Formats: sequence, C-alpha cells, structure tokens
Amino acid sequence: MKNYFWLICLVILSCSKNQEANIEHLQGYWEIQEVTMADGSKKEYKYNETIDFISVNDSLKGFRKKLTPGINDTYYASDDAEAIQLKIEDNDLNIYYTTPYSKWKETVLEATSERLLITNEAENTYLYKRYVPINLDLEEK
Repeated sequence: MKNYFWLICLVILSCSKNQEANIEHLQGYWEIQEVTMADGSKKEYKYNETIDFISVNDSLKGFRKKLTPGINDTYYASDDAEAIQLKIEDNDLNIYYTTPYSKWKETVLEATSERLLITNEAENTYLYKRYVPINLDLEEK
C-alpha cells in the first residue's frame, strides 16, 4: 500500500509545473507577438515600436519597463517603470504589478528562452517572443 502512495506522489509531482524554471526565463527583452482576448478574438503584432524589459532580483522583486529599441543594442526609455513582485501560489507563477496609479496581477502560463505566455485577470492572453536587437555591421569585410 505504501508503494502505491509513493507512486501517486511521484506522478503528481512529475506532472506539476516547475515554476522556478519559469522565473529564470522572465529576465530580459520581450516583444509582443499576439493577444488572444477572452472572447477568443486575436490581435497580431507585426511591428512593435516598444518592447518590454523585465528585471527580477533574487528576492523575486524587480520591474518591467517599456523601451524603444534603436540600432546596435541601444534603447530609449522613459523614467516610468512598473514595480513587480513574483509569487508562486497554488502552483501558478503570478506577477504582481504596482504603479502610483494601479495594482494588478498576471499569471505566467509558460516561460522559455524564446517564448513568454501570460494571462491577466480579464482572461486576455499575451504571447511574447524574445526580442532580437537590430545590429548593423558597418565594417567592410
């Protein structure tokens, strides 16, 4: 009987998401690719004037900032940033945002080195791809 208990525990643990692994992929530059609204309609983004930069420290606090990319790894930013706090709750990775004007929560559905999928409280789902900077190699070969 004990063997069945441990087998069931192993199956449950192996099926659960490893949210700590998602945390390591959040850092960096993200470009929105698509939004799926709660009603099922979709909006695709072919070109973005801004990208999101997410920074998180060891205490799971950080910020998200909108940047305008330039060329050769340059970025232009305003002084505005959203404070964030990451929390793992009920096997979900939640991002809590705070600005002087509002507070809200989003849930990370997937985070890999190339893709980020987040849903908000209105059940809109945001698909991001890792931003690749524009580099112009001006040297002659």
